[in-house]
Amino acid sequence: MDITKIPLIKHTDSDNFFLLAGPCAIEGEDMAMRIAEKIITITDKLKIPYVFKGSFKKANRSRIDSFTGIGDEKALKILKKVSDSFGVPTVTDIHEIADATMAAAYVDVLQIPAFLVRQTDLVVAAAETGKVVNLKKGQFMSPESMQHAVKKVTDSGNEQVWITDRGTMFGYQDMIVDFRGVPTMKQYAPVVLDVTHSLQQPNQSSGVTGGRPALIGTMARAGIAAGVDGLFMETHFDPANAKSDGANMLDLNLLEKLLTDLTAIRNTINSL
Repeated sequence: MDITKIPLIKHTDSDNFFLLAGPCAIEGEDMAMRIAEKIITITDKLKIPYVFKGSFKKANRSRIDSFTGIGDEKALKILKKVSDSFGVPTVTDIHEIADATMAAAYVDVLQIPAFLVRQTDLVVAAAETGKVVNLKKGQFMSPESMQHAVKKVTDSGNEQVWITDRGTMFGYQDMIVDFRGVPTMKQYAPVVLDVTHSLQQPNQSSGVTGGRPALIGTMARAGIAAGVDGLFMETHFDPANAKSDGANMLDLNLLEKLLTDLTAIRNTINSL
């Protein structure tokens, strides 16, 4: 897919990877604007095509008392404000058929969560909005099986589709990424590596998902070396106090050094 078709995307003349990054969930306007401004400063400097990420609600929670959002319309309006204020496209995940049309009025990319990527009606509803559709590979699915999810989008008349690998379940409480799947999935659509969710440690007895953020750099470098088209990562200025997925998010203060290193790796690969 030609990323130049995404409204507001910048630096499409760059040979760099593209980036989907932001907080796990929209916790409020101030935090979203602060995070967006910081990331945009970095991506502009490094000429990285950038899409701001933020979930307008969190439907997949381990416990009933887990944070789910600040209100659908309120969060979606914040995503729109980020886009209007900084001139960048935005992505959010949807969970129900009705979410597709609602979210499409505010954002540029609709993301199908990994647990829901086999839900045909949901995928088709996202495709029919005409927005870019980002399909998270199910933790239970092979790379080859993602061709069928992609076909649901294209058969609905929408050629704007990505695949994002967020790891495969390894036992009950860990994830692995099989990089052999990258060239396979690139036959079907551009491939993004979800760096931070791939380092989750789900199904903890506490009901709060764990993670291994110390390996974010390792995972991201491996993804660039494997030839992914884009990277997805969640970042926050205070991960320890984030309302969702703080255990595997990148501290925002570490982002510039990481993206600088990844850009150097990408440039080296491009020169070979």
